[in-house]
Amino acid sequence: MKHSFIDQYSDLDSFIHRLDPRTKFITSLAFIMTVVLTPASNWRVFTFYFCLIAALLIISRLPLLYVLKRSLAIFPFVLMIAIFIPFFTQGEIAGSYNIWLWQVSVTYSGLFILANVVVKAWLCIFSLILLSSTTKLADLLKGLKQLGIPQVMILILSFMYRYLFVLVDEMMRMRQARDSRNFGGSRLHRLKTLGYMIGALFIRSYERGERVYAAMLSRGFDGEIRTSHKLSFRQADAYFGMAFCLMLVFSGIVWW
Repeated sequence: MKHSFIDQYSDLDSFIHRLDPRTKFITSLAFIMTVVLTPASNWRVFTFYFCLIAALLIISRLPLLYVLKRSLAIFPFVLMIAIFIPFFTQGEIAGSYNIWLWQVSVTYSGLFILANVVVKAWLCIFSLILLSSTTKLADLLKGLKQLGIPQVMILILSFMYRYLFVLVDEMMRMRQARDSRNFGGSRLHRLKTLGYMIGALFIRSYERGERVYAAMLSRGFDGEIRTSHKLSFRQADAYFGMAFCLMLVFSGIVWW
């Protein structure tokens, strides 16, 4: 399995890659908050936001196909929740449909809210892809720690990233073993087998976590992750942060 799918292109050389992780995190957070708080009726400012994030993606030299695939992999989770909005929002009816024993109606206001959620979610996803793909996760966690994020959250994210690949490999071996035994039968039998696999994976994960924790304590772990790499906040970070935030403020003043 490929074990670098989150920060796969963090080794590229671009202006965005060379920025301090704290700068990228703060500007990404500012962009997301601005997008979320923007009134849904003002579509011109959303066009500006898209052009802004697209320009940063081009500067970062991230492959366009990679960015689109990553966004499409995350977007269905948003759509699963937002897809029901047009059916439960009151307003002028755009259409009615018979689904088995129920008659459901779609409203124009619901469709408008759905479009608003889709556009905002996609812009935020692009921002997060830019942040995660241009920053090594170790540097990002170090920057989050220096920004005052609780240590327990840093540890959870660090170990989740480190052992996620181990658990996925374990799941792949279990699936290969299942397939080698001519896995088949009725649907109920397949579901039971899948349930047994999930339970076994949970038990193995718990036991592995206990062994890792005992090994860390035996080596003197005190809850602090230390690295030799030091972050440096340069003039380019200050200029980029101020320029980016000023553009967001300008867009709010002109178009809101």
